[in-house]
Amino acid sequence: MRFGYWTPVFGGWLRNVDDEETPLTFEHIAEISRTADEVGFDVTLIPELNLNDIKGLDGPTFDAWATTAAVAAVTSRIEIMTALRPSFHPPALTAKQAATIQAIANGRFTLNVVSAWWEEEARQYGVTFQEHDDRYAVSTEYVEVLRGLWSETPFSHAGSSFQLNETYLEPKPSVLPLIYAGGESEAGRTAISSFADAYLTHGGTVEELRVKIDDMRRRREEAGREPFQHFGMAAYAIVRDTEEEAQAELDRITDVREGAAYESYQQFVSRSHLDTAVSLRDYSVSNRGLRPELIGTPDQVAARIREFEAVGVDTLLLQFSPALSELERFARDVIPRLR
Repeated sequence: MRFGYWTPVFGGWLRNVDDEETPLTFEHIAEISRTADEVGFDVTLIPELNLNDIKGLDGPTFDAWATTAAVAAVTSRIEIMTALRPSFHPPALTAKQAATIQAIANGRFTLNVVSAWWEEEARQYGVTFQEHDDRYAVSTEYVEVLRGLWSETPFSHAGSSFQLNETYLEPKPSVLPLIYAGGESEAGRTAISSFADAYLTHGGTVEELRVKIDDMRRRREEAGREPFQHFGMAAYAIVRDTEEEAQAELDRITDVREGAAYESYQQFVSRSHLDTAVSLRDYSVSNRGLRPELIGTPDQVAARIREFEAVGVDTLLLQFSPALSELERFARDVIPRLR
């Protein structure tokens, strides 16, 4: 099992807690990054949204790609997986940025291609928001262009969405960035089976993950591609000395109060074509993080992780609050039990 964490570019992950003791400053993100690098984490996911999906539209958020370059410069070991929404980035410029960041990261940079879901964000930032299936078609072609620019000089492409004519991109990345992607719709799973190297999913139960992984393995084989390199899952972890303490923390963070932080809820559930219903309680925590039930004592959480490992999950992308102290607790109390 590989252990990852989400870099808190929104200042936290809880929609019902205003102050998560996770200030949105680069000094704090750098401290979290260096700590994770030292205590045994393997990867960080740096999410990309220009509006704050957690704290409300007027909440702060850092740019994912600027943050990535900075995190790459202050770490030495962890993989840095950065989210990318193709509609927000011209592909040739992204290919150039990725090659540069790969040089800074010394080969540790990877990409999470996200086909986007938030129409209001696109409207505010002047980006065309396409229909659901069209967004996955664009992502498929976009990855083709990236890989072409990273491997051919000059590179030309004439497609439905992108056209390039003898484009030079130098230097090439020292290591081609691994491509992760997630999706639950028929169009999403079909596209991801054709273009991604690894599959990511929102948090789910053990049985839900078993079904998804079996399905994606089948689709990959039918597409004539080599097996996925990783299956990753988002999760929110609550680790305490006793079950009672863990339950008390769960009750605290799921005290549902509809308000500004829920402005994106209806767009999320209507635009994402999810295969699992998301309640407002689930939405208390980002990315269905409570469904895996990584909640309890260190032994209980470690046992639950082994269940996910048994059905094929090999990468956990964890959210914590407060981010730094809970990341340290997880590294101290849970990771050693699984290694």
